[in-house]
Amino acid sequence: MTKVTLEFEKPLEVLEGKLTELKDLSSKTDVDFDDEIKSLEKKIYDTKAKIYKNLTPWQRVQLARHPERPYSLDYINNIFTDFIELHGDRRFADDAAIVGGFAKLDGNPVMIIGTQKGRDTKENVHRNFGCPHPEGYRKALRLMQLADKANVPIITLIDTAGAFPGIASEERHIGEAIAVNLREMFDLRVPILAIVIGEGGSGGALGIGVGNKIMVMENAYYSVITPEGCAAILWDDRAFTEQAASALKLTATDLKDMEIIDVIVEEPISGAQNDYDGAAKLLKQSIIDNLKPFESMSEDEIKEQRYQKYRDIAVFTENK
Repeated sequence: MTKVTLEFEKPLEVLEGKLTELKDLSSKTDVDFDDEIKSLEKKIYDTKAKIYKNLTPWQRVQLARHPERPYSLDYINNIFTDFIELHGDRRFADDAAIVGGFAKLDGNPVMIIGTQKGRDTKENVHRNFGCPHPEGYRKALRLMQLADKANVPIITLIDTAGAFPGIASEERHIGEAIAVNLREMFDLRVPILAIVIGEGGSGGALGIGVGNKIMVMENAYYSVITPEGCAAILWDDRAFTEQAASALKLTATDLKDMEIIDVIVEEPISGAQNDYDGAAKLLKQSIIDNLKPFESMSEDEIKEQRYQKYRDIAVFTENK
């Protein structure tokens, strides 16, 4: 895949190009460029910190959609062992936009379910660009109920612009499939961690997003609608996409401040797309830390905690 450089990353690309040239020149000659190389490496590090720690909401949306960003299967293969993928909803078909199965996290069994995009056109067609059909959500529910029966925690990895909005999806009742998942996930007796690793779009994300803990990666977003969709509705002009991204309050920081999510998962300094291993290490530790409190809780306490979490979102009072 050709390396993708976003507009705001171009100053960094120039510096990294100069560093490569300097290292090549040093290896081909007897001239010592160590001091210059160290100075340039420090400048690159400082530039990364400046760029990636001061991103606008729209820039974070661009990173969440980055084609080189790790997808669900990348994290599954990097964090978990003994993954056994399970297929089909037992009613219609298997939806490749959602993957899931039993795995082990440091030797402990878990159920892992995630939305999955493709890396190229062929795989994206197979995965439906990460936009699940109703059978995808029904497969996910089947696996969650299996996990409940086996008494193992559920971890969902969310990365979708939304559920597939086509005619076939409507014919097979996409709204009902998502609604049933929302209802049934509240009744599960095991802890659920719902983690947004990239795009968290609308009902497509909510279909596997009811959790005891809602976690969003630093450069991911979680929103009722895409910025483009919001701009088209409110301004009747997609030129207002950047303003819409700010207005939607869709970044992890905004969501945490509003107490809609519980945890912001840190990423490597230049984003998950530039350091798969580093991103997986940070995510794994966050998963372990956030599962631990539930080890001492009863089934009823786990269900009640999940219920109360959602009851407490967007509580308001009226002055009379």
